[in-house]
Amino acid sequence: MPGSYANPDVSGDHPDPSVIRVGKTFWAATTSTDWAPCFPVSRSDDLVNWTSVGAVFSERPTWSDGDYWAPELSEYRGRYYVYYVGRRREGPLTVAVASAERPEGPYVDHGPLVGQYDGSIDPMAFVDRNGRRRLIWKEDGNSAGRPTILWSAPLSDDGTALCGEPVEILRNDAPWEHDVVEAPFVLVRDGWHYLFYSGNGCCGLGCRYALGVARARSLEGPWEKSGRNPILESNAAWRCPGHGSIVSLEDGRTYLLYHAYDASASDPRGVGRQTLLDEIVWENDGWPSINDGKGPSSVAASPLGTRLRPPLEHFSTDFRDALDPDWQWPHDAAPSIRCDGDGIVLSPGADTLPGDPIAAAVARRALQQEYIATAILDVATLAPHTHAGLAAYGNAGNVLGIAYRDGEVVIFRRRRGRHAIVASVPTPSTDALRFRMTVSEGPQYEFAFAAGEGAWRKLGGNFHGGYLPPWDAGVRIALVAGGGPHAEARFTSLRVEPFVPNVRFIAPGPAAKAGRLTRFA
Repeated sequence: MPGSYANPDVSGDHPDPSVIRVGKTFWAATTSTDWAPCFPVSRSDDLVNWTSVGAVFSERPTWSDGDYWAPELSEYRGRYYVYYVGRRREGPLTVAVASAERPEGPYVDHGPLVGQYDGSIDPMAFVDRNGRRRLIWKEDGNSAGRPTILWSAPLSDDGTALCGEPVEILRNDAPWEHDVVEAPFVLVRDGWHYLFYSGNGCCGLGCRYALGVARARSLEGPWEKSGRNPILESNAAWRCPGHGSIVSLEDGRTYLLYHAYDASASDPRGVGRQTLLDEIVWENDGWPSINDGKGPSSVAASPLGTRLRPPLEHFSTDFRDALDPDWQWPHDAAPSIRCDGDGIVLSPGADTLPGDPIAAAVARRALQQEYIATAILDVATLAPHTHAGLAAYGNAGNVLGIAYRDGEVVIFRRRRGRHAIVASVPTPSTDALRFRMTVSEGPQYEFAFAAGEGAWRKLGGNFHGGYLPPWDAGVRIALVAGGGPHAEARFTSLRVEPFVPNVRFIAPGPAAKAGRLTRFA
């Protein structure tokens, strides 16, 4: 359809999106959880075609040790701010702030603003009717079995500190909200303050997330919740929509950028919560609606008449250039990465565990539910005891992959931190190994390898990967290395393409160990 776009607006694991408009350009940031760089930043000229430009932080803020959630962008007097969440070292979830001269950064961190006993999350900055800046956030009471409350408090002139007592503005008291109200976003329109918020469980197979709205004449309330709540909930195409951020166009139209799971997959967690876009329509009674109450749209008119580029189905690199901004690594175990023109050289960094066979990881988001990832490892340059390969990476404690180690190809599985070799076979003499990871519905993982340009050979059986995704993040496609004291691995390519059924591999011979080997069809 000319001038249309199809959801997702941004494929892959991009939850909790925030968006602002600066002139004719749109800027967005999303949650990174425990991946670095922290809080990816993208730009767009039309709200439907986005380009990754970097991140708020290249390294995690020094005051924190994880859970990098819910960045909310804002502009005030020509300076740009991101209010975000991290977990204070040996402390609670905490709201903090960073600022920059440009929306793309570089950002200077100003550290924590508020960290209540039960945790403080989901911030946004708002300018009230008197021109004063205020911070709005959620006290994470549901994590401790208590009511959840949305609070507001005055911000200092420079936006980097709270300077007054917090005031409660909303709490969970409607059945559809269950234990949760969170992700506040306030918009002023026609003399009303509209508070958009999300309720119920956000994540995982049992999620019930949805989006509601309340309104009041002032930020102090009293707030009236819409009788049509939730105004955005699951449908046949998308599950558990919520955590929205709103941007106004020059002509006054308003659009909601939010996330949801793909409902067409039996287990959508592998890709994670993707970014969606829908217009907010204002009804005659002053209340907003989204897609006539039918849930997330599948196809809609593009905000500025442009057409969404086809989603990226194939990714391929020979690592001759520097890594693009879509590459990630664990924030607490940054690897050493070197692109030398002949490939990428990966080795454990200073913060990794000595001897860990997957101490170093560099990864990309999966953009589709079913895919084939292929990588080439330069075996000739490996030091003894180095373990290097291709993996599906949920987090440091949950990984599944195929690797080379001291003359063998192995299938390894790490689950809840316990690492095991589940299949292995001696490797033919070769200078290069190709690894292949096939992900099909379920999700089922199958692995194969090839020596040089030789035929593919499957190793191991079919592995169910339902244990891989963290509760709030998708699975990454990772290159991994570790093991010996001088572990360093050179990869010369990575390719990711859609899964095509009925590709066949030749099974290894009788020398294979620890795993029944079957022909892949």
